[in-house]
Amino acid sequence: MSTDITVPQLPESVSDATIASWTKKQGDAVKRDEVLVELETDKVVLEVPAPADGVLEEILQEEGATVTADTVLGRVAEGASAAAGDAGKDDSSKDSAAPAEDQAAGTAKAEAADREDSQAGDEAARMGPAARKMIDEHGLEPAAIKGTGKGGRILKEDVQKHLDQAQESAPADKTPEPRSAEKEPEPSASTASAPSPAETAKEAGVKHEPGERPEKRVPMTRLRARIAERLLQATQQTAMLTTFNEVNMKPIMDLRARYKDQFEKTHSTRLGFMSFFVTAAAEALKRFPDINASIDGQDIVYHGYCDIGIAVSSERGLVVPILRDAETLSMAEIERQIRDFGARAQDGKISIEEMTGGTFTITNGGVFGSLLATPILNMPQSAILGMHAVQERPVAVNGEVVIRPMMYVALSYDHRIVDGKESVQFLVAIKNLLEDPARLLLDL
Repeated sequence: MSTDITVPQLPESVSDATIASWTKKQGDAVKRDEVLVELETDKVVLEVPAPADGVLEEILQEEGATVTADTVLGRVAEGASAAAGDAGKDDSSKDSAAPAEDQAAGTAKAEAADREDSQAGDEAARMGPAARKMIDEHGLEPAAIKGTGKGGRILKEDVQKHLDQAQESAPADKTPEPRSAEKEPEPSASTASAPSPAETAKEAGVKHEPGERPEKRVPMTRLRARIAERLLQATQQTAMLTTFNEVNMKPIMDLRARYKDQFEKTHSTRLGFMSFFVTAAAEALKRFPDINASIDGQDIVYHGYCDIGIAVSSERGLVVPILRDAETLSMAEIERQIRDFGARAQDGKISIEEMTGGTFTITNGGVFGSLLATPILNMPQSAILGMHAVQERPVAVNGEVVIRPMMYVALSYDHRIVDGKESVQFLVAIKNLLEDPARLLLDL
């Protein structure tokens, strides 16, 4: 009996999707609820699970195809065994006069093959496409890698950490060997994951002979095309301006150094800078409601809550999950949610609902070394806060020149809603709250 693998109902704002990758080849054994297909929309990556135990009998839609809800992607033959397992069972049943021990050996061979197929399915299900690609490229054993994702899922960072540890522990004249001396096969079209923009750019820069001018043309991913569309829309349809200031990070850094161990022990999460900025932004948004507003046609919508989006970089591009009611969250809750977003973004596991809405956005280019930049609005929001790298600089304090860890901050805003005076005062409020964290507790 065959069961169809179909595209699930897509979110209301998504009309179609592109097949990013198949995690199995035709003829492979599959387990019910194991991820078989990854679909890329212009916002998130959706996973399509196997509808039943059996064998992937047929693939009807190849990678790169555009599909809509209820499209049949392939079929699973329920209850069937993989080719290796069936071969073992057939061989053991061909000769009815075979000795009992030979029949038992054939049965054991088939069961072992089924166990291998099942184990391979389990391994594929517990890792994202990026992690799977790295594991294949380096010839690693998934069982040897500790997954830190939800449910023990292996993330790209886990694979990189495993490689780093192996390199550190290996002798200087010896590098870790792959699990097989034979050359690993290249990922097939049905198993390779969609390349990231960085991977695509790297591949485009292939070596060439002097005098040659090679080029490589690749289609934009759905997410990259959507990002381009949104950024262009923001620059063309808003009166966007940016104001700048700088923050002395020493008070926060001293506070963090003093309490980070106790904070982690108490709340089971690390204390970073983002929770300070989110808390300060939520407080400043309450004081300046125009910054927390948006334009809807001829109306201005004032939001009585602070849904703050946190820009997160992923292999497929930038995503902005939302911290709902950020003004009510503790710093520990903020840190936990942000770290969860960061981990799931790498596997494309953030849902559309988690990225829908938002009244204000914070983006941190400082993690990549950016010293100063102008962030672009996340429409229809009226403002976005840009954080940057912390750098020691000479500053004047009480008439003396001292060295302090300083961060430039930028606020881009829609001048149709926000006046210059309010934008400057808003950024100064954030600066004051961060430079004197006690104000956050005392509501000053």
